[in-house]
Amino acid sequence: MEEQTQQHRHLPGGPVRSGIPEHGRIPKYYAVKALIADLLDELGEGGALPTERDLAERYAVSRETVRQALRELLLEGRLRRAGRGTVVAGPKLEQPLSLASYTEGVRRQGRRPGRNLIGLERFPCPDGLAAGIGAQAGEPVWHLERVLLADDERVGLESTYIRVARAPRLDVDFQPDSSFYGYLRDDLAIAFGEADEKLETVLATPREALLIGTPPALPMLLIHRFSRDGQGRPLERVRSLYRGDRFSFTTRLRPE
Repeated sequence: MEEQTQQHRHLPGGPVRSGIPEHGRIPKYYAVKALIADLLDELGEGGALPTERDLAERYAVSRETVRQALRELLLEGRLRRAGRGTVVAGPKLEQPLSLASYTEGVRRQGRRPGRNLIGLERFPCPDGLAAGIGAQAGEPVWHLERVLLADDERVGLESTYIRVARAPRLDVDFQPDSSFYGYLRDDLAIAFGEADEKLETVLATPREALLIGTPPALPMLLIHRFSRDGQGRPLERVRSLYRGDRFSFTTRLRPE
């Protein structure tokens, strides 16, 4: 009875029966992963994790078993690399699915937002992009690409496309490390109306992984956004790539 009670204990939001299948057999690495997860709670955020060798000796398993457990904990965002070691990661950033800027979302959680400019280029609008931003094929458009930061940690990559006619002095007046939405609102008096978003899970390309500073195998959360202004006219297209180990997204659902 006690064993059954233990099996059915789980934290709210956690896997039922701690992820143990009905036949009761679990992979050895998963059992070690659960033990290491308990250790992380004891160490607390920023605590240094023992070496793979020390963990293998502690739990009487091979280093490869420990390595597989650590890989999953890294992918889940429970751990992060720090120099040549590994430390306990803090909670994930919660970003609302709303017409708010990345800057506003990060600040609400007491973190310091930032962006590093990768490039700002002007080019003729291709056919596939034109309708989404209300442009004519061939007319000038801006492409703004920036790495997203939270407390100087690289956490994502953002690409924004907008007609040059909507922001003609973007390359002169806009500060690349500031909020683009703030610039449109405060400097250009452009009000946002509504947007369509699509969220999916992807793997970063080699270039994207290098810019964000993550392994190519790390799952990413990709958001495509098509925004319209207050008059309902197409305004911008945004492609935002977020680290799956550092971000979660929230929204409030209402009946239609």
